[in-house]
Amino acid sequence: MDRRLLREQIGRFLAEDAPAGDITTAAVLAEPAAEATAVLVAKEPMRCCGMETVVGEVFRAQNPAIRIDRPVADGAAIETDEILLWITGPVSDLLTAERVALNLAMRLCGIATLTARFVELAAPHGATIVDTRKTTPGLRMLEKYAVRVGGGANHRFGLSDGVLIKDNHIAAAGSITAAVEQARRRAPHTLRIEVEATNLAQVEECLELGVEVIMLDNMDLESMRQAVRLVGGRALVEASGGVTLANVAEIAATGVDYISVGALTHSAAAVDISMRLVE
Repeated sequence: MDRRLLREQIGRFLAEDAPAGDITTAAVLAEPAAEATAVLVAKEPMRCCGMETVVGEVFRAQNPAIRIDRPVADGAAIETDEILLWITGPVSDLLTAERVALNLAMRLCGIATLTARFVELAAPHGATIVDTRKTTPGLRMLEKYAVRVGGGANHRFGLSDGVLIKDNHIAAAGSITAAVEQARRRAPHTLRIEVEATNLAQVEECLELGVEVIMLDNMDLESMRQAVRLVGGRALVEASGGVTLANVAEIAATGVDYISVGALTHSAAAVDISMRLVE
């Protein structure tokens, strides 16, 4: 987690929600500086993410005097009605920061919860669940953090992190061979080269070229099994495309090393968390 970037992002989130202040809180409270305590409460079972590292930072950004107590640890399995975090400070600041804090908490816990389900299903077969770049613009760092909290691993953070030759790169270059040869001439030698393959012939071509990682894109289960046997440990194998909770165990059982799941970040439902003043 890049703390400086996180603080900058939270500052923008708070400014977006209250660009000219919190009109309702200012109008309603007779003593806005009065101290109060609030709790964040889980309204459904979930995997906890970001109470201290993210939600706490939201309240501290609103007012550094706010105290954060008893945050539930990242990755903890939470049941309905469990308290996730205690917050104490000026009541006006608690109310003003409430929605930004909850939006982030609900989003990140939702991603961690969904990731944990995928990991649980794939783990018995030795496959690692990884995310993709299908993230919410502006939230990639936080969403990929939540994937790790849920037990998954991160694929590339961005386009600058590795060579992944996909179908349009192959079309533009003319062939897998042309694309890989160009990449070997131009990319730093420290980077692995990954290539997307849609059939066994392309897998064979990748092996002949010494590609380090082969992505099996939208292959059926039998084709995946054949591809894994064909590779025989000569490259890492990643399955991608159409992965769901219903089929991830079968995909993992084919013997692939990694399974990339865009749904971890683009389709995770926000979990239900509320803030309640307690005194």
